Amino acid sequence: MSNNDLQQRRLAATPRGIGVMCSFFAQTAENSLITDVEGNQYIDFAAGIAVLNTGHRHPKMIKALEKQLHCFTHTAYQIVPYESYLSLAEKLNALVPIDGPAKTAFFTTGAEAVENAVKIARAHTGRPGVIAFGGGFHGRTYMTMALTGKVSPYKVGFGPFPGSIYHAPFPSALYNVTTKEAIAAIGRLFKSDIEASQVAAIIFEPVQGEGGFNVAPPGFIAAIRQLCDRHGIVMIADEVQSGFARTGKLFAMDHYQHKPDLITMAKSLAGGMPLSGVAGRADIMDSPAPGGLGGTYAGNPLSLAAAHAVLEIIDEENLCERAEILGQRLKALLAEAKAWCPSIAEVRGPGSMVAAEFYDTGTGEPSAAIAQKVQKKALENGLLLLTCGQHGNVIRFLYPLTIPEQQFAEALGILKNALTGLEIHHESE
Repeated sequence: MSNNDLQQRRLAATPRGIGVMCSFFAQTAENSLITDVEGNQYIDFAAGIAVLNTGHRHPKMIKALEKQLHCFTHTAYQIVPYESYLSLAEKLNALVPIDGPAKTAFFTTGAEAVENAVKIARAHTGRPGVIAFGGGFHGRTYMTMALTGKVSPYKVGFGPFPGSIYHAPFPSALYNVTTKEAIAAIGRLFKSDIEASQVAAIIFEPVQGEGGFNVAPPGFIAAIRQLCDRHGIVMIADEVQSGFARTGKLFAMDHYQHKPDLITMAKSLAGGMPLSGVAGRADIMDSPAPGGLGGTYAGNPLSLAAAHAVLEIIDEENLCERAEILGQRLKALLAEAKAWCPSIAEVRGPGSMVAAEFYDTGTGEPSAAIAQKVQKKALENGLLLLTCGQHGNVIRFLYPLTIPEQQFAEALGILKNALTGLEIHHESE
């Protein structure tokens, strides 16, 4: 079995709409290392798109899954419930940065969590409108595509989208969008598109994922909280990518003084098993009638077992603290690299949710081509990186927080090499 043979089978058997980045196929994976079907190894700085904060196949998680396999794999929680759902909800209710009593409901995917957060907000307020932000990513279903603030490739050819969805700019120092301007844009929406009394929710990512790891300024979070309080709007923090120790805190919202009403979560919640959730103020979470929330696989018992193990691993291995330590080392290298790689426009992100944005020094424009060159050179030397950003010119670093020291050092060496002697052709040429 070769990578080339599998690639030909993939092209024949699966549609082109499922974009696949790598031309090799995984055979095994352990912590931060992937081995393909031909025995080639790659240090994984993608982590299944931020899913593996606790690494591939953590022994504690495997043990939890094996134990659950000997009990049952499915009953549908809303038909025959089970204790692990309750105990995980209780743990998260105590951990989420929500003011007052909290409740949690479980689902399967991040998009499903976002959809249900919107449902809960609409049920609570009796209003239709939702405000999201440019550069935000919330999923690939119709509602979440509408919320997502990036057209290509997520929205191309798929419209029309659900109504009553509005977008405002997200603050960005690099692109000269201030908090004041972003909040003023919401004010203009209230005057020209939808009255504030018809808005159910404002949804945002405290650190935009697909948008390029743009970090929400504290003043922006405070202003949204003030707007929501003034107009009776539900404040939703989408933490699908930023949660579970990635930013140096369990949730990115733990970095801020002001708290949301609802939080969506998924990805690293269950270490690679499909599980998502919505947690929030108990009075808001109780707004939908019985039967209004749920799903056949929502809160799958195997995924719940994995999530219990993930929370223990984060605590026992001090992964919030390790995220800070590793992130500082990475950011120091990237800051140093600016001396020989002037195309690095900005390095940003809290903890280990770190990104580097690239631009063409000749034109001053964002450069996806340069980011792709760095990505390609790193991959040729065994380091897997992801690009992102509205212009595709950002590299995001999503290594497992459990990565062995030797592999992290090796990865930084490969990255340094990828940024050294980078051949740059101005995109205007």
